[in-house]
Amino acid sequence: MKKIILYGLCLLMVWELNGCKKDSFPGADVAPFIAAFDIRDIYKGQDVKLSKSNMFGSELLTGIVVSDHSGGNLPAGLLAVQDKHRLNKLRGIALDIGAEADKYVTGDSVIINLNGGVLTKVDGLLEIKGIAGSAITKVSSGNVIEVKKLTTAQLLADPDAYESTMGTIVKGGFDPLPVKGDILSGTKLLNDGFGNMNLVTDPKAKFADSSAPVLANFTGIVLNKQINPDSLAPQFYLRTSADMRVLSSEINIPPVIITGFMSDVKGGDGNYEYAQLLATKDIDFAQTPFAFVVTNNANASTPTGPPNKGWATGDMRTFKFNMFNGKVSKGQFFYVGGAGQKINGSGSTSMSSSFWARSFNYTSQGGDGFGKETGGLFANSGNAFGMAVFADSAVTANSVPVDVIFISTGGSLFAEGSATKGYKIANTDFYDIIDPISLNEQHFYQQGTNTLCFSYNTKDVGYFNMLGGIYDLKLGRWTKARAQVNVELTKASLLPEIEGLGATTLVE
Repeated sequence: MKKIILYGLCLLMVWELNGCKKDSFPGADVAPFIAAFDIRDIYKGQDVKLSKSNMFGSELLTGIVVSDHSGGNLPAGLLAVQDKHRLNKLRGIALDIGAEADKYVTGDSVIINLNGGVLTKVDGLLEIKGIAGSAITKVSSGNVIEVKKLTTAQLLADPDAYESTMGTIVKGGFDPLPVKGDILSGTKLLNDGFGNMNLVTDPKAKFADSSAPVLANFTGIVLNKQINPDSLAPQFYLRTSADMRVLSSEINIPPVIITGFMSDVKGGDGNYEYAQLLATKDIDFAQTPFAFVVTNNANASTPTGPPNKGWATGDMRTFKFNMFNGKVSKGQFFYVGGAGQKINGSGSTSMSSSFWARSFNYTSQGGDGFGKETGGLFANSGNAFGMAVFADSAVTANSVPVDVIFISTGGSLFAEGSATKGYKIANTDFYDIIDPISLNEQHFYQQGTNTLCFSYNTKDVGYFNMLGGIYDLKLGRWTKARAQVNVELTKASLLPEIEGLGATTLVE
């Protein structure tokens, strides 16, 4: 009986899968709209005349215009439209519609009948040609477009994904650095700390004679260019003068930058932890004293809660080393930390031949001015710890560091209100005192966009946390942001392992 029932069920399933297949959704119609994502996927290297049959039964594209020809900088006749109708992925497409493109501005919502248009590539840019002005209907105008923060690294890694879309490259500067009288006109190499790409300004653009800034946010459209048969190069186009928001016209170079740290040596940490620093200029500490401060925010560290005096809170929250003796030269690594002066804890290679701006036994001696003696200068897990360099040996609640880094995000780090409490940051590759997008002030770690940090690395084997990047002294900025590389050391490791390949370098 069981076999008969099972056989009957199988026959029923076969009938449902085959007999009913033809009329699964009787009366259903194909949606008339197609996403830019799907349009781009139709092109396979050859021109395609668009029709319902090759657009999956659809023929209409709906999206938001991101082009604006009022500034005279975009390629003539191109209308750029973007949408997120497929998999919530932002994609754009350019349409060559001649003079009709001038009628539309950023924020216009449009519906475009693509039937009969030709999908083609022109010098590497995917375009649709042959669309008449009458095939485009403007639904509304003034639609707000969320500003998408882009990095040059993202654009260079996947040019096709960003083509004909709008975005903002923040904290961008030019290489070479502009001098007095330099203007935007022409093609300039734009760097944002993640890579280089071209910013293109037509000499006839209305803003072509604008002064080239030292640092700015650039909002515009990505249009790709074919540089060889297998490679596209993204080009960035501003639309109007409002697309450039100047952040700085001056160069401020931190005299000292943090380039690494040893927070968990092989064996006992006490008196063997240290930080690696790099001088960007010649410094005589006897003439210009500096300070190095560490903060530990474990739940047991006192005082608890947000730090009332910031980096100067003291007790078990912050610990200070004053740097007031000796000299360092531009480009020289130097160190601050325990009196052990070993590369990887007890019994390892001595680093005493290196310059130590300050070292003492912090397990039995309190900090210079504040901070109780401690068996662990740097935290090894859990809540955030950080370190900062100050161009003064006197550190108060109002002191602003010249460089700062944080590891992790947990703990009572920041409280906003009538009495804002927290750890002040500097303008670095990771942090901004002014939010580059909103221009709101944000002076503290964990305030606004200041949330980036490095990671804990604790396995009691002796990892040196190398923070490798490239700082350009001529440009006065990071051209390659610091990245954490965990270098596993042994007791026999030598200095080149933490100062050589992969370490932060200065260029000029």
